Amino acid sequence: MKFRFLSAISATLLAAMLAACGSSVKLYDVPVESRTGTSVTPTSGSAPGDPAGVSNRTVQPVQIDGADVFGVGPVAVARVIYFDYDSYVIKPEFQSAIEAHAKYLAANKSRKLAIEGNTDERGGREYNLALGQKRAEAVRRGLGLLGVTDAQVEAVSFGEEKPVAAGPDESSLAKNRRAELNYR
Repeated sequence: MKFRFLSAISATLLAAMLAACGSSVKLYDVPVESRTGTSVTPTSGSAPGDPAGVSNRTVQPVQIDGADVFGVGPVAVARVIYFDYDSYVIKPEFQSAIEAHAKYLAANKSRKLAIEGNTDERGGREYNLALGQKRAEAVRRGLGLLGVTDAQVEAVSFGEEKPVAAGPDESSLAKNRRAELNYR
């Protein structure tokens, strides 16, 4: 009972304080300091939400050129390397992706990468774990040959435990024979 009474009083006081904080100064009426150090006051013709006629100015686009905008590695570069059946040889079509990741990691020494080797469902559990590890290690060695330090890369195997496609057809099996590159 006492707790409910205190909660009701607290809620009432909070509501009263928020109501008292209301201000008659509009945001678009506040002077804005420009980069030149002079004060800019909005003109009377400025619309609310458009202080000082900002909408009439042009904004220059930002050029990112493959930069790491979201902290997840190089932009627009494949993060999955696919392999042939019962193979851990990197296909030539994935070499440019490995080079892009190596260039990114060489330029960002503090970034870390986990390479997760995966297989399709064919084969025994131990065999698939070993094959997944060989696939992850193949990508790690490829990055190492391009200047990435061992401290930046970890190679692990999930074998057949993390399929991305279900089904016994060749298309599904091919999607599961992969190494995924995940930045941490």
